[in-house]
Amino acid sequence: MKANKRINPPTRDPKERIKDFLPCVLPYSEEDAIKEASRCLDCKDPLCVNGCPINNPIPEFINLIKERKFLEAAQLIVEKGDVMPSVCGRVCQHEKQCEG
Repeated sequence: MKANKRINPPTRDPKERIKDFLPCVLPYSEEDAIKEASRCLDCKDPLCVNGCPINNPIPEFINLIKERKFLEAAQLIVEKGDVMPSVCGRVCQHEKQCEG
């Protein structure tokens, strides 16, 4: 099964980001987050979980995002997996590991 095309997250204008050290990549809109979550292939044996160094419950929180349960998805990540999502999101090569 083939995943839908990836939606790149929005980024700040380079003219603005050279003035500070704020993040360059901005959060997805709710609609784009749902579109990205819909790319999940719902694998029987999810390699994304096996390959995650901190064993985040990836399929579980992806399904919550698909259902527009954003707070529940964030809570699940904190309770069962990553307590430092900002750090993990920067160092994990998720685009190669679990974004197909």
